[in-house]
Amino acid sequence: MKAIIPAAGQGTRFLPASKAVPKEMLPVLDKPMIQYVVEEALAADAREVIIICNDDKPEIAAHFSPSPDLVRSLEHKNNTALAQSVRHAGALPVSFAQQNEPLGLGNAVLQAGDFVCDDSEGFFVLLGDVLVPDNGLLTRMRTVSEAYGNAGVLAVIRVPDEDVSRFGIIDAELISGSEQDGTAVWQINALVEKPLLHEAPSNLAIFGRYLLTPQIMQLLAHTGPGAGGEIQLTDALEALLQSEPLYAIEVDADEGLDCGTIADWLSANIRLAARDAELSKVVSAACDRIF
Repeated sequence: MKAIIPAAGQGTRFLPASKAVPKEMLPVLDKPMIQYVVEEALAADAREVIIICNDDKPEIAAHFSPSPDLVRSLEHKNNTALAQSVRHAGALPVSFAQQNEPLGLGNAVLQAGDFVCDDSEGFFVLLGDVLVPDNGLLTRMRTVSEAYGNAGVLAVIRVPDEDVSRFGIIDAELISGSEQDGTAVWQINALVEKPLLHEAPSNLAIFGRYLLTPQIMQLLAHTGPGAGGEIQLTDALEALLQSEPLYAIEVDADEGLDCGTIADWLSANIRLAARDAELSKVVSAACDRIF
């Protein structure tokens, strides 16, 4: 199975910081958020990872390229751990495709059509501003897909009312498992992209992880602009429901970290720091000084 990571967006929620630094390259602790996403895909045995980018973000390609001079310099200074981290990032098996115009997530995924066209088992799509640090979600999605005839599977998370209009929202029915113990599997009846709260069928929001069948590429090729005047992946998924079932599994709030806004990015840094033996002391001390 292959993995696509769309990363050609303008990152407007992070301006002016994202004017010179791509949003996906902003650090979460000691590495850029997009590296977490690449490593997650590879941990789920993705054979290849392709990042959909554009000419305005050369920093992403540079990060995933070898830096032998920097590695040698670090090793010369006995910074072995840092040298290994730089070598690791430059050796990750990543390739790139271009989305030259900001035409939406659906159009970004479509740019990788040739990349997955010969892959009958489907492919992953991972959004670059959503992190799942324990790397277990994609494997769970693949298990559910296989249990239901290799169907498409989306990850969803419950969001508060004020955030409903930021996401694609699903209308679904529980078909197995339990919401209480995290084993729930939902069959999706409909999807709505960024609905107003009173029009939303639920508060289950698509959470930046998709396992899709190749049929979606044919539908994206004929999907017109939707919400925001962009080609929305959610609209193509809605069309897919006419011929294929779609399922969803729920992401626990402690499992997934949304970095889509400054507040979310800050929260992700704090939550991951709190899980680290040394950094947690810094977080605790800072909180003591503030509160």
